[in-house]
Amino acid sequence: MNRADAETLDATDPLARFRDAFALPPGVIYLDGNSLGPLPRAAVERVALTVGQEWGQGLITSWNAAGWIEAPQRLGGKIARLIGAKANEVVVADSTSVNLFKLAAGALSLRPERRTLIIESGNFPTDVYVLEGVCALSGAMLKVLPPDEVLGAVDADTAAVVLTQVNYKTARRWDMAATTAAVQAKGALMLWDLCHSAGAVACDLNAANADLAVGCSYKYLNGGPGAPAFLFVAERHQAQIRSPLSGWMGHAAPFAFEDRYRPAADIGAMLCGTPPILGLAALEAGLDLQLEADPKAVEAKGLSLCRLFIDLVESRCAGHGLVLTGPRDMAQRGLHVSFAHPEGYGLVQAMIARGVIGDFREPDIARFGFSPLYLSHADVWDAVEILRDVLETKAFEAPEFRTRAAVT
Repeated sequence: MNRADAETLDATDPLARFRDAFALPPGVIYLDGNSLGPLPRAAVERVALTVGQEWGQGLITSWNAAGWIEAPQRLGGKIARLIGAKANEVVVADSTSVNLFKLAAGALSLRPERRTLIIESGNFPTDVYVLEGVCALSGAMLKVLPPDEVLGAVDADTAAVVLTQVNYKTARRWDMAATTAAVQAKGALMLWDLCHSAGAVACDLNAANADLAVGCSYKYLNGGPGAPAFLFVAERHQAQIRSPLSGWMGHAAPFAFEDRYRPAADIGAMLCGTPPILGLAALEAGLDLQLEADPKAVEAKGLSLCRLFIDLVESRCAGHGLVLTGPRDMAQRGLHVSFAHPEGYGLVQAMIARGVIGDFREPDIARFGFSPLYLSHADVWDAVEILRDVLETKAFEAPEFRTRAAVT
């Protein structure tokens, strides 16, 4: 394999046209879209329109005239097309953590006779933290178990199992359909975290008969830093589930200004406060771009990029102490690749200094994301060549790469 072979793969790439839709800095190979997607060029114009025209000129009339009040459901309908859901089953609101709190508490409301939530150890920490808070307030019990013990622990007291479909460190992917079926066979609900799935792998919630799901929009959906998150509630649960955050936007008739809370009977009940219109404007530009691509083609190219990266690292960087931490089988992984290295932090920083932006995860993980809409196979080749140079020259030992920043 050489760079010309990588270019040959790129020559027949049906997604190559999307690269120009992003405002990527020159000379940068961005392998961190799994943490923060780059800026879609259309988002600049879309946010400017929202600020200058809709807010600046329309003022309060834009809640109706510009469709601000409908934005959470409108964008939810767009995300639904990417995750295999109906338009009326997804809404955009709040953050992933807040939405997870709402749905975990909602799961307990749907299974009031059951008092246990189960989550896997090694999950993204905030998921565990949020469930600890839910259990502290509700009196429920939380079980944090190794992944291979989760399904065997589901019993008659389990209200819901909460799993991240694609693990944030290793990229190991749960089989959504089989796992959902196993959990539901014991009478429990299945709540999926799609933060590393939406916009990356071809997810199909309804085909899997999933109950609940949450996800963020600032990674593969390119919604911008702190972009609002989304949640999914299967239509069959919407009339019964109860959100613990009974804000006015979740009311059956918010503009009736009734003195007491009366929840909406649909996905709108999962809303709480006023929608963040500027964030939604940026996100909608990212979603409209993502919807132009076939999700199956996105996943296929992403896995091709991952496969090439793994093969090149293990062949061209052999003998330098890098150890693959995720699955080798492409069918069992998402679109980021993690290698463990004793000097993982310095290694990542040295690569960033050379224009290849990845990220580091404790204790020793160098993590690289492969977003298919703007990355090429040639990018992968070039990134590995820079990695090889960093390893061979021991550039990671430089003093400036030793002090760990708060965000990497």
